Amino acid sequence: MESTTLGNTGLEVSRLGLGLAEIGSLSLNDLAQAASVLNQALDNGITFLDTAACYGSSEELVGNAVAHRRDEYVLATKCGHVSGEYEGQAWTADTVRDSIDRSLVRLKTDHLDLVQLHSCDMDTLKRGDATEALLRAKEAGKTRFVGYSGDNEEARWAVDSGLFDTLQTSFNLVDQHARSKGLLDLAEERGMGVIAKRPIANGVWDTVASSRPYTDDYFKRARVLAGMGRIKGAPRDGVLLALGFVLAHPSIGTAIVGTSNPDHLLTNIQSVESGITLRPDALEELYRRFDLAGGDWLQLE
Repeated sequence: MESTTLGNTGLEVSRLGLGLAEIGSLSLNDLAQAASVLNQALDNGITFLDTAACYGSSEELVGNAVAHRRDEYVLATKCGHVSGEYEGQAWTADTVRDSIDRSLVRLKTDHLDLVQLHSCDMDTLKRGDATEALLRAKEAGKTRFVGYSGDNEEARWAVDSGLFDTLQTSFNLVDQHARSKGLLDLAEERGMGVIAKRPIANGVWDTVASSRPYTDDYFKRARVLAGMGRIKGAPRDGVLLALGFVLAHPSIGTAIVGTSNPDHLLTNIQSVESGITLRPDALEELYRRFDLAGGDWLQLE
């Protein structure tokens, strides 16, 4: 699989990364299923794994399943929320520090490649103690790099601050706010590695109904944009179109797609390896439609 360097970090990552929120919905008794997905990802060239302390059993499953292959992947997690049996307040320095220490144990590693603040609000960012704890973890060698995962004004603040090595933010064909407001370009200019979350927009482009409340807003947007007519030269398959759209943006380092289904993962991998390249006119048409209809559409978090 094609790889790229993530901003100025020097980390080599596959263009398609594996998001592990859905793996976190499995129990520790589902290790075989988690191991199947994780090993299939690594066997097929995916080298970027993205989890979080609050993703259920995700970190423990990753540690149990593929810690023995640690030198084959870039390992990213997120911190800040209070989850599980931990007693404390979200977004304090103590919670960030303790979360990172627990992640190291659960993931069975002596260091993390990237730790990201997990969608904290503006007050937390401006207060600064959570960020300071994150930076201290970097100084202590617990993580090589630090990032911010989030959207809208908080993401812009994180980029402007100069404190973070990476930005993980929502970007897809129905959620282009980060492009239209210049956030992606600005992050790239500042040497940040940019990670696209929700790149396939929950598969709403060519579906006939929203599958769950979580996807309702994306589904409504897709109906508006797709309702403007067929896009000449674009793939008819919605997932191919979505991945091609995201990976065509020059600021995007890797796009993370989450699944706990090995078959779905393989389909996504094959889509990327097939060389999904959108024609320039198709790409511009998708930009035009969003700018026309979605000028006030904020990123969905």
